[in-house]
Parts: sequence; structure tokens; C-alpha cells
Amino acid sequence: MSNNVTTNQAEQDKARNEAALVPPVDVVEDSTGITLYADLPGVAKEALHLRIEADTLTIEGELSIAAPEGMQATHADVALNRYRRVFTLSKELDTAKVSAELSGGVLRVRIPKAEHAQPRRIEVTVH
Repeated sequence: MSNNVTTNQAEQDKARNEAALVPPVDVVEDSTGITLYADLPGVAKEALHLRIEADTLTIEGELSIAAPEGMQATHADVALNRYRRVFTLSKELDTAKVSAELSGGVLRVRIPKAEHAQPRRIEVTVH
């Protein structure tokens, strides 16, 4: 995991106690920020909740997988109906500029680095 985002273990323990699935998340860092990809199959946009408080990002979502009409589930490998994952963000990230999109059951969260933490080119003058 990147130096700019870490899993908040206390929050993960709380999530387990509240009976929530912990979705797998990939974190990709580049020079301008980080991108998190969270697998959230069965979560509709309306049932997805992202929250940033101080340096903590919380991802929560409610599953809504309905059985086809006239059919009833006789077995379920996944008995829980919600996801929850919590991350601690570094101070280098600009949490005021977070963007998120959900597509095909994958949540993409982009958090840019603060301007002071981004690489910048310095022009050299010749006298």
C-alpha cells in the first residue's frame, strides 16, 4: 500500500464487529496523487457512501442483489449485505479535491496530492 494511504486497523476491526464485508482495494500512486479501486459488486450508486473526516476515508455500501421473480435463494456464499473499508490518508493529499465514479461494480476514487506535495518544474535562467 502507498505511503499516502494506509488501512485504518481500528476501523477495520470495528467493521468486522459490525458484520460488514471488507472489499478488496487496489491503490495506485503516481506523481500527482493516488487512485483507489474498490470492488463493490451489487452496490448501486444510491447505496454507496463515501466520507472523509479529518484524515480518514470511509467507503460504505449496501448490497442489493435481488433474486429473479419467482425464484428464491437456497444458498448464499455471502450472507452479509454491506461493505465497509476505512483508510487513513497522509497530509500530502488534498481531500478537498476528491472525485469518485462507480462503473461495473468497481469504485474509482481519485485523491490528488496537495499542490505543495506535487513535483514541479523549476525554470533555470541564464545570465
